Amino acid sequence: QVQLVESGGGLVQPGGSLRLSCAASGFRFSIYTMYWYRQAPGKQRELVASISSGGGIADYPDSVKGRFTISRDNAENTVYLQMNRLKPEDTAVYYCKGGPRGDWGQGTQVTVSS
Repeated sequence: QVQLVESGGGLVQPGGSLRLSCAASGFRFSIYTMYWYRQAPGKQRELVASISSGGGIADYPDSVKGRFTISRDNAENTVYLQMNRLKPEDTAVYYCKGGPRGDWGQGTQVTVSS
């Protein structure tokens, strides 16, 4: 069965960095576009990054463009989200999404606060 397991969240000061990981299993990872979403309290879940199956095409909303970088290692079935220059408004639960049915991981909490 499909499993997506996020890790790497935590508490960081404004301006700091975090790297999230999402380990995938149960499907042919290398042929699927993968996504990172986030959901802040009281807000809708929003897309923050996507990456094509081969890793050559990445896309971001304006809110994170230039600060976040998505990457993937198809040999390790893992997708990453490097987050730099973090802001308090980046505080949210971050989710990985992908696979044949668009499965979700359980999420990892990111808190940006001084």
